[in-house]
Amino acid sequence: MNDTVLIIDDDIQLLQALCSRLERAGFNVVTAATLNELNSTEFPAIQHVLLDLKFGETNGLELIKPLKQRFKPESLVILTGYASIATSVAAIKAGATDYLAKPIQTQVLLNSLAADVHQETELSDQPLSPAQLEWEHIQRVMHEHQGNISATARALGMHRRTLQRKLSKHSPIKD
Repeated sequence: MNDTVLIIDDDIQLLQALCSRLERAGFNVVTAATLNELNSTEFPAIQHVLLDLKFGETNGLELIKPLKQRFKPESLVILTGYASIATSVAAIKAGATDYLAKPIQTQVLLNSLAADVHQETELSDQPLSPAQLEWEHIQRVMHEHQGNISATARALGMHRRTLQRKLSKHSPIKD
């Protein structure tokens, strides 16, 4: 295979785990754990980019266009622990080829990297469940408040701890 994957994530443990998994699958892997490291390092030819949505203090959505211009990758996949429809739509509009929720199974990741960049994603005709609608609404309000939990809780009219409990649960969008 010998394609090179650039993994951009500030979670060192996840970075190392993804690096190990992708190397076992035959990829060459390079990493960046900080924005300074990403900007100051000369990377080889990059075919794929895995980008954390919340990369330190930086919103990964803001990095999509510069990364696509710099590396011209075949695929640019957003990885996030805060999956929502709003951010997935924003990521795809900005140029990401896929949007995956953490924790990610190796096979799902490999399928995303191997997928034809131009293939269209099938959308479900089923309506969202009430739990999915609530999760999406919380994610949208959180996005409007730049990820600030306290401001989001105030805007939603709920206690901060209640919001934190809801956010710590697995996203119903992926169920």
